[in-house]
Amino acid sequence: MLRVTTEKKKSKTILSVEGRLAGQNVATLEQCWRELRSASPQEKFNVNLCGVSFIDGAGKMLLKTMHHEGGQLIADGCLNQAIVKEIVGQQKSSPRNESGSDKKTPIIFYVLLLGLLCGASGIRAQQPSSAAAQTDHAPLELTLDRAVGLALKQNPTAQIAVLQAAQSVQDKNIARAALLPQADFGVSDSVRRLNLKEQLGSALPFPGVPGHIGPINIFNTGPNFGAPVFDLTLWNRYKSAREGANASLSNSLSTREQVILLVVSQYIGTLRAMATVDAAKSRVELAQALYDQAADLQKEGVGTGIDTLRANVELQNEKQALLVAETDREASLFGLSRLLNLDPRQEIQLADSLSFFDTPQPDVDASIDQAVGTRPEWKALQEQTKAAQYDKKASEALRLPSVRVEGNWAYEGTRLNNGIPVYNYQALLAVPIFTGGRTHAEIARSDLQLKVLNEQQADLRNQIALDVKTALLNLKSARNQVGVANLGVQLSREEVDQARDRFKAGVANNIEVIQAQDALARAHDNQIAALYRFNQARADFAKSVGQMEKVYAK
Repeated sequence: MLRVTTEKKKSKTILSVEGRLAGQNVATLEQCWRELRSASPQEKFNVNLCGVSFIDGAGKMLLKTMHHEGGQLIADGCLNQAIVKEIVGQQKSSPRNESGSDKKTPIIFYVLLLGLLCGASGIRAQQPSSAAAQTDHAPLELTLDRAVGLALKQNPTAQIAVLQAAQSVQDKNIARAALLPQADFGVSDSVRRLNLKEQLGSALPFPGVPGHIGPINIFNTGPNFGAPVFDLTLWNRYKSAREGANASLSNSLSTREQVILLVVSQYIGTLRAMATVDAAKSRVELAQALYDQAADLQKEGVGTGIDTLRANVELQNEKQALLVAETDREASLFGLSRLLNLDPRQEIQLADSLSFFDTPQPDVDASIDQAVGTRPEWKALQEQTKAAQYDKKASEALRLPSVRVEGNWAYEGTRLNNGIPVYNYQALLAVPIFTGGRTHAEIARSDLQLKVLNEQQADLRNQIALDVKTALLNLKSARNQVGVANLGVQLSREEVDQARDRFKAGVANNIEVIQAQDALARAHDNQIAALYRFNQARADFAKSVGQMEKVYAK
């Protein structure tokens, strides 16, 4: 078991680690370190390893990372001091060694290394495909970090948000294209016949003149172009589309944060279900031992049949509770697999466990200010407001004149070999006089949209403050509940031991034992629920300040 506590002294924070720094405890310490660094990136940290009894290879790598990021390692004991000296010495000497080795390494070394790599890749390529097929449906071991990474890559909601952000970027490019020159190239070969009566009237000026001209063959080829010179409406619409793309990107980040929260909540909920199964198994074992004890006492003539029957009833109740817990665990695993968009046939196993490490309680006002500055929903709303403002300016610019140049150059004739160059260039000035009230309606609509966004900003600011305050309240309460629950489990175990001793000595019947069993079951449930609420409160706080991806995704 690993215990991590923090204590502030002057300008430094002391992170005390006690227990074994190995296996899953390494991930627990790493997550605690990341949260402390993200909350106070400029603060100095001392890592007290005096209470650590064992450090494995993964723990050494984590300590090396913490030292590289500014954590000062403090150790006691020969083994821990040697590990700390090794970490500090490697980081001091690594730049010099690397630079020296680059100069002295012969070329033949790289040639041999390339040959070994090619040989290894050839061996891997020759391995039968059946081995890969056998591992396709092997149980997938998931840590919390890996689960979050898979969700960001595979969850459909997260991917749809990314695609929508990319779509908004193309909308911005379309609006920008309206500001740039446009050109096309055309080729035409036509035959025309004109009716002179239609052109000159019913009476022809000269008698005997045919009533038509043609057919005339006309060949035409050349480029056409056009470009806006002055058009504030198009310019403001482009800026509105640009802010809309930024808002869509912020909404995508907000969706990612929400997906991470869902995955983290489902993951720790599954850990809770697994812990409940383990607790139910231990209670079944205890109930079985108490039943065996009652049966043995009855055989010896000390106990009674009602005591044995009562213990058997309690045993069956615990077995039923175990079945329910196992069903809940499997259902929770199915839900996690669905969030990660995994193959339904893929089995998953969780590598982490419910853990607790104490961290300083964040300040409410500072957390609210941080949330307003980092929450992607707030940024998206601000960018939507800017886009609405540019839309209003674009509507107001409809009252202003616009200037545009157009033209074309062509090779024209009756046949391909007798044409001459012809051209037409013109500048167009358009002055709006009457639009039927469209300009006024667009301006009024933009004003209404701005008012709606201002109301949404006020509502979101209050919602952010509520989220932060609620998360901090739950975090403080859950921290206290963990301490109370741990004490409750300890006391309940002592009560069970004393009740068993009294029953064995014949001082009391096993009613006291059954009551102690029930108390222990409630204590276990309270402990698991408290750990779950603590980890969930930490996730809710990270979401409230817009730090989900920073804390839970590598």
